[in-house]
Amino acid sequence: MEFLHIPVLLEQCIEGLNIRPDGIYVDGTAGGGGHSSAIAARLGSEGRLISLDRDPDAVKAASERLSVYDNAQVIHSNYSQMREVLDSLEVDKVDGILMDLGVSSYQLDEGSRGFSYHADAPLDMRMSKEGMSAADIVNTYSEQQLAKIIFEYGEEKFSRRIAANIVSARAVNPINTTLELADIIRDSVPQKARREKNPCKKTFQALRIAVNGEFDHLSKGLDEAFYSLKPGGRLAVITFHSLEDRLVKQRFAGWCRGCICPSDFPQCVCGKKPQGTLINRKPIEADEQELERNNRSRSAKLRVIERSAESNG
Repeated sequence: MEFLHIPVLLEQCIEGLNIRPDGIYVDGTAGGGGHSSAIAARLGSEGRLISLDRDPDAVKAASERLSVYDNAQVIHSNYSQMREVLDSLEVDKVDGILMDLGVSSYQLDEGSRGFSYHADAPLDMRMSKEGMSAADIVNTYSEQQLAKIIFEYGEEKFSRRIAANIVSARAVNPINTTLELADIIRDSVPQKARREKNPCKKTFQALRIAVNGEFDHLSKGLDEAFYSLKPGGRLAVITFHSLEDRLVKQRFAGWCRGCICPSDFPQCVCGKKPQGTLINRKPIEADEQELERNNRSRSAKLRVIERSAESNG
């Protein structure tokens, strides 16, 4: 299956990055190369694009798509290793960074990757195709661990019942496929919840986050990205669910906060200056035209921050 991924909020990202033709830019999530191509097309001969992805399928697809640009290169790496990659390329600071979080259309549509609860496939969910799979977690974690993951990463109120039924089912036979797990989840929630929306979404999201260590990588990746920006450089991040959006929002707010002296101090003694400025106070979301073209943009939120000229580090 061809690695296809419709870039979400494309024009808004390009506008938010405020691309300079001679600038250096990083796409931390190359995917199918949609955002990367749009960035590379706006760079001149002095400009440079460095695209990263942890998924080897994405690296192959993006490399082919970007091969027409002399100023672009694709590297197999997680965005949480961005600083290491830039150091290896002898790049100190960059002008802009994009991070498009979540699962690509290809990963969802390619049943064999195990991300989808609509197709029967091995229960995998590994973006990098390495390490512990979703099947490993489902078949080896304790009931308490499973309930915690499903509740915290999926915000699923029936997490305990789902975890208990997973443990009961695996005692008879290992749970090895996506549809086996989906059937257990459906049997674990009340009929009313099943009628409202697919009850599998939250649990599958939770397992995907756990398998790929997404929040740990995101926390580290945000820091590495922001502190790799030049003064005036911009970081644009697209999120797809409330948990990751909350993390991004809080990190951005921290960088934009100045004085931290107690409120009863007559004047500032800490000397702390804001390290960044929000480009958009509220997250940018898809308009009706984009929603008609790409339903998967429905939950997308774009936040953009600019690093202050007086920032240190």
